[in-house]
Amino acid sequence: MRNVTVAATQMACTPDLETNLANAEALVREAAAAGAQVILLQELFEGPYFCIDQDANYNERAHALENHPWLPRFQALAAELAVVLPVSFFECAGQTQFNSVAVIDADGSVLGTYRKMHIPDGPGYTEKFYFSPGDKGFPVWQTRYAKIGVAICWDQWFPEAARCLALNGAELLFYPTAIGSEPHDAGIQSADHWQICQRGHAAANLMPLIASNRVGTEWGKNWSDTFHGRSFIAGAEGELVAEADAVSRAVLTATFDLDALAAKRRAWGVFRDRRPEYYRAICTLDGRG
Repeated sequence: MRNVTVAATQMACTPDLETNLANAEALVREAAAAGAQVILLQELFEGPYFCIDQDANYNERAHALENHPWLPRFQALAAELAVVLPVSFFECAGQTQFNSVAVIDADGSVLGTYRKMHIPDGPGYTEKFYFSPGDKGFPVWQTRYAKIGVAICWDQWFPEAARCLALNGAELLFYPTAIGSEPHDAGIQSADHWQICQRGHAAANLMPLIASNRVGTEWGKNWSDTFHGRSFIAGAEGELVAEADAVSRAVLTATFDLDALAAKRRAWGVFRDRRPEYYRAICTLDGRG
């Protein structure tokens, strides 16, 4: 038996950096006090979701991993509480930027970064203006408590990403997110779809999945996004183990026996019976290549 307790969190973000960092730290401390060992904060929690607009001034928010202005705060927090923290940040690298996560182990060391692979571009979510697509594939990290895989927001709509993380050895899947209303069409209500899609990843890979979203309404120059909240933890059969509401600050926890789940994955046969030599279409854009 190898039990690991995970946490999903959610909060509203303000225009003030220090307030957001303090609120995020408070969520981590609350989750750790509840026994969580791997704690997920939401996507780009340092401020409002600036991708509602296209404004090059927001590029000033990007910072390199080295000598980052506030990531060391969460490294120290991880070491103090002996928890693993996948932390979202706006990364400056060379002449470009990425939507990234730094994976901080329970001793405070940064094991590496994941760079968001799938970049959306639609009203209220104009991320292609700010972020280059990731160039690191789908790495998995051996942390103190588990092998974890991280993907970010729009990645959650692609089963290929979750399967690659599972094939690379992940035991838990983490998805920091910023998803809400579609400002160009009030008739689109994606919250249920968003959850069900990711619960499918959990079920298809027999692997728990933890998703943290933000709450509240944020305004750009022409649009506003009302974020879904509803952060959740799904079990290895896709079952909803814990779920937050649509509007409140929240900390959710759940405990999983990773050894039992590893045995279940082998027994179920979905990895044993794969036929990768016939999956060439998935490596093309048009199915033909």
